[in-house]
Amino acid sequence: MIVNLVSRAVRALPPGTLRVGIGVVVLGAASYVHLALAGHTLSPDSMANVSVLWTIAFSVGYGFYTPVEQEITRIVAARHIGGEGAAPVLRRGTILAGGILLAILLVVAAAGVPISDRLFGGQRSMLFALAGAFIGLAATAVTRGILAGLGLFREYGAQLAIDGGLRIVFAILLAVLGVESALMFSLILMVAPLLSVVVTLRPVLRHALPGATVTWKAMYRGLALLIVSTMLSQIVVNIAVINVKILEPGEVELVSALLSAIVLARVPLFVFTSLQTSLLPGLAGAHASGDHKMFRQLVLRSCGIVAALGLSGGLVATVLGPWLVPTLFGSPEVLGTADFAWFSAGTLCYMLALVLGQALMAQGAHRHQMWSWVVGVAGLVAVTASPGSIQVRVEVAYLTGSLGTALIMAVLLRTLGRRSSKLRADGAGAESGPGEAPLGVPLDSVAQARRA
Repeated sequence: MIVNLVSRAVRALPPGTLRVGIGVVVLGAASYVHLALAGHTLSPDSMANVSVLWTIAFSVGYGFYTPVEQEITRIVAARHIGGEGAAPVLRRGTILAGGILLAILLVVAAAGVPISDRLFGGQRSMLFALAGAFIGLAATAVTRGILAGLGLFREYGAQLAIDGGLRIVFAILLAVLGVESALMFSLILMVAPLLSVVVTLRPVLRHALPGATVTWKAMYRGLALLIVSTMLSQIVVNIAVINVKILEPGEVELVSALLSAIVLARVPLFVFTSLQTSLLPGLAGAHASGDHKMFRQLVLRSCGIVAALGLSGGLVATVLGPWLVPTLFGSPEVLGTADFAWFSAGTLCYMLALVLGQALMAQGAHRHQMWSWVVGVAGLVAVTASPGSIQVRVEVAYLTGSLGTALIMAVLLRTLGRRSSKLRADGAGAESGPGEAPLGVPLDSVAQARRA
């Protein structure tokens, strides 16, 4: 019975999920090992600096580079259906990621003094570590986008595993050697991902075959909206730590404890990453080929898997979290079961929003996705600005922002589905009008996909 249930669950997953899952497990474990060893090795002030840098890197950095990876994945997947090579997308994606990186580094350099004084206690060296983390994210975004778009999930998972494995090794070395430097623990976020890209670069170059030129318009047409959406989503999931640091700068212990609690409550989110990586190519391919039934099935199955992940992981985090955080991360005992319950509920709703957001993006509804996150962030801000304990406010704000976004997206998806059904009933085809392709997909690729 149990074997049959497991078998059915595995078959319900999008292709490639399990291959990516292995790498995600290693990379997710690396985050815990990295932060745990830093928490046991560094002073409270130094650990607070690492916590803030980690939060900025995975908010701002992911906010810019997750869209780059997803757009490359979506375009490559749609082109691959029509037999078009990915080399042109690789070239332009590299230029695009490099341009974004340059802009970010210029901002960090220009605002270096207030950033270091306000967020890093005047430690200027942390700016170099922050820049390094952005460099690592830029490199991985391009290569992972190509690998996912081509369906090379074994290689994608390998890059994740190498990245995570190196983070674990470097963190252990620093702890064993007794290195009490926030800078050294932070530089791991640059060195590990760059080495993982170097190791897995050969399959990227070998499988990125020549093809028709991809226009810049196709590359950036939906990118600006997607960057805004992702930045807003990262605000929802990561801003609690920064809000406490800014609004209550004296709460150093709470800052470290909150980061540890958020990371623990987001265990299901790390697992979800393997599903998310394979979900977008599947949705993009189903939409480009006009397979609306498969599209709907992928969305519903993914939401079901997310619900199971969120509920099971949330129960463990709520019950064991108050004991695990001090034990594993060396964080102060300032959080209870209610705190972990809020974070776990927020994570469940956040994952649902990510699934629904990818469904919107696969249909080219980037603007719908963005406005959903705008509503969510507005709810988060309203709760954060309300009176009461800062600790409770940031926790409830996380749930409010995630739930509000997911609800808006669900309504918009239902509206788009009804509109698409009406167009098909009227003989007008899918959402795209005559002579119009889905966002970023060449017309000839769509035609070939539909004929197939």
